[in-house]
Amino acid sequence: MTQDQFLNLALRNPANKIIAEKLFELALPDAWIVSGCLVQTVWNLLTGRDVDYGINDYDVFYFDPDTSWAAEDAVIRRLHGALGNLDAKVEARNQARVHLWYGEKHGLPYPPLRCSTEGIDRFLTRNTQIGIRRTRNGYDVYAPDGFDDAAGLIVRPNPGPNFSPENYAVKAARWKALWPEVTVLAAEDSLDRRPGERRDP
Repeated sequence: MTQDQFLNLALRNPANKIIAEKLFELALPDAWIVSGCLVQTVWNLLTGRDVDYGINDYDVFYFDPDTSWAAEDAVIRRLHGALGNLDAKVEARNQARVHLWYGEKHGLPYPPLRCSTEGIDRFLTRNTQIGIRRTRNGYDVYAPDGFDDAAGLIVRPNPGPNFSPENYAVKAARWKALWPEVTVLAAEDSLDRRPGERRDP
């Protein structure tokens, strides 16, 4: 699957397109729509389901050096106000402050980030390491591991400082229940190598 093919499918979900437009209009710093709402839209279209089937929420990442909760809360309220009556749960998070609460919430290390795309790099699964944002001339797409896993309905662990096999198993089980077509790769089979690398027997 090419970048353009992925983007065209993801934007067939009206919520993704509306959120992208509003983020552009609001000019939030380093703002992206990310993760499941994109990939799951593609899964739905590839498997003949409604575009919004199984999507819990629509994640927005942005990066603001002001790491106060008050500043993040103001952005959340501003975005929700701009989205009006959009029938979708939108979760906006300032990636500059994730390290302040992640360890206490999840019991895992989370070194500070320098930009929103570094937050995308730390997703539990490689198939969801994708973000899109509206620009003056179209869209930017960030996908460090490409689109093959999304197109092939493959759920693959993404090793990193905050990876948790337990959290991965929970997430993968939910997806498998909703999209039985997906192939879930076990954490222990993938944590010590990148795609294409061989592991010694």
